[in-house]
Amino acid sequence: MARASQLQVSGNGARSRAAAWLEATEQGYLQYPFGLIRAVVRLPKWVWLVVVALVVGSVVSFGAAADVPKGLSVGPTVSRAVDNGVDWMVVKWDPVFRAINTNLLRHFLLPLENWLLGLPWWLVAGVVTFVSYRMAGLAFSLLSAAMMMALAAFGLFDLAMTTLAIVLVSTALAVILGVPTGIAMAKNTRIDGVIRPALDLMQTMPSFVYLIPVMMLFGLGKVPAIIAVVVYAVAPIVRLTSLGIRQVDGSVIEAARAFGATSTQVLIKVQLPLAMPTIMAGLNQTIMMALAMVVVASMIGAKGLGVEVLNGIARLEVGRGLLGGIGIVIMAVILDRITQGLARSQLSKRAT
Repeated sequence: MARASQLQVSGNGARSRAAAWLEATEQGYLQYPFGLIRAVVRLPKWVWLVVVALVVGSVVSFGAAADVPKGLSVGPTVSRAVDNGVDWMVVKWDPVFRAINTNLLRHFLLPLENWLLGLPWWLVAGVVTFVSYRMAGLAFSLLSAAMMMALAAFGLFDLAMTTLAIVLVSTALAVILGVPTGIAMAKNTRIDGVIRPALDLMQTMPSFVYLIPVMMLFGLGKVPAIIAVVVYAVAPIVRLTSLGIRQVDGSVIEAARAFGATSTQVLIKVQLPLAMPTIMAGLNQTIMMALAMVVVASMIGAKGLGVEVLNGIARLEVGRGLLGGIGIVIMAVILDRITQGLARSQLSKRAT
């Protein structure tokens, strides 16, 4: 009897250990190798089909059938068509591009740049410190004051003001173009279906590609740089404006219409104020992308901190390129925190 009871106890112990092992396996404690094998075995059939096809394709020799047929090669044809289209635009629309170049440079960029360069550096630093205090608190205001002092000490203040002028004009144009486009996307699903792929293309296209057409259409200088920056940085403000409008509670809109508000009044007085935190987040991302593109745009004549980085690369001057990069980082941090503070203030107003 004692022997039988001992065997029963040992059997119970073995079963309990097996149950514990299975439980541990289910919980992931014994994920390797048993859990990994189980996960591989449980893969869907179509995954196994893909794996088998890739293995067969890598092992079996298909000869000439593995090469792309020459009849499908339309790349040179498309490239020539695009080149011909750009050449036609350069010839036929030259007065339009010259007018845009002249007006944008004369009436917006140069006055703003000259005004910023004419301000005392200590006044700009004080204003940035005060705005940082109001938007982000005391700690960041002290940090922003230190960063502005660093810009002045490194001899980058004038270049930073030139970069700031380009970023501000580019961001203003992006907002002017992006917010109405985002509203139209939120209001009309067909417009959304057309513009969304274009935004995907704009965001995934390498930034250097934008420099080629704008340089051909507008020449070298700051205006083509602004156009390239706008094309590169407009996508976030468009997407987040559309998202913010769509996220407004439908009951709020119905209540506004019940009180007799028109569609325009609902948009201006209800949807845009409620969507403002999301729109401000899009503005923040647009500014960050504009700063990133300014460095690339320095290759076609945009002056500022990007020139220091470009010269550092061209002349293998590591210190010069590093200081230019630090200046861009300082501007990015300050602008990022200030716009985030604006977004938080809009969110607090919405909560109240």
